[in-house]
Amino acid sequence: MSEGQGGSRPMLQGRHALVTGGGRGIGRAIAGTLAAAGAHVVVLGRSGGHLEDAVAAGLAHAAIVADVTDAAGLASALAGMPPVDILVANAGAAVSAPLARTDDALFARMIEINLMGVVRCARSVLPGMSARGFGRIVAVASTAGLKGYPYVSAYAAAKHALVGYVRSAALELARSGITVNAVCPGFAQTDLVEESLERIVAKTGRTRDEARAELTKHNPQGRLIDPAEVADAVLWLCGDGACSVTGQAVAIAGGEV
Repeated sequence: MSEGQGGSRPMLQGRHALVTGGGRGIGRAIAGTLAAAGAHVVVLGRSGGHLEDAVAAGLAHAAIVADVTDAAGLASALAGMPPVDILVANAGAAVSAPLARTDDALFARMIEINLMGVVRCARSVLPGMSARGFGRIVAVASTAGLKGYPYVSAYAAAKHALVGYVRSAALELARSGITVNAVCPGFAQTDLVEESLERIVAKTGRTRDEARAELTKHNPQGRLIDPAEVADAVLWLCGDGACSVTGQAVAIAGGEV
């Protein structure tokens, strides 16, 4: 368990955290890390089964089934929550397509989940954070929010927009006691990436090792990111020691720039 200075108490004891997309992958790892550090963690997502599994495993204390792209449903789901001290906006999705087949609907879908989902959750928790003079908002973006990749123009555009939102919100809230940051992982070892590997194999005829090499070629360390590495960075950003860190987009990508 992570502890505060001197090891006297867990560093997030007494903090209430909401992790969206918290039932799987990076979100699940973040939820478990925050809970181990003493936070009361609520995971939110569309799949009740994955969320309840995280609770049963001791990685979270409660679960809320909601879709961040459903503004009314999300507002209703969050209305009864206790005040949130830490928001980790992790829910997101990536769809690949060549430019010629990247239509308006795909752009709208990517923006809805990767940008507006974060905006809606932040809008919900900000009044309480402002009233208490404390808050930590961490958006899980991507290296695609810092650079371009082929075949994911809509996803990259949405993640770039998210990083812009984080930087603007951080400046607006700089004197409020609320910090706003993004973490930007490269390809990580998650079930979603495993599904991407399967699609690459099916579409291209490559072996699984060749498909994995395609995903890791951008990482100078030549590997997939462990979700626990992302979770540790989020934990630091949520602690008191990072109170001067705001408006940052922290790449967790083995040196990829």
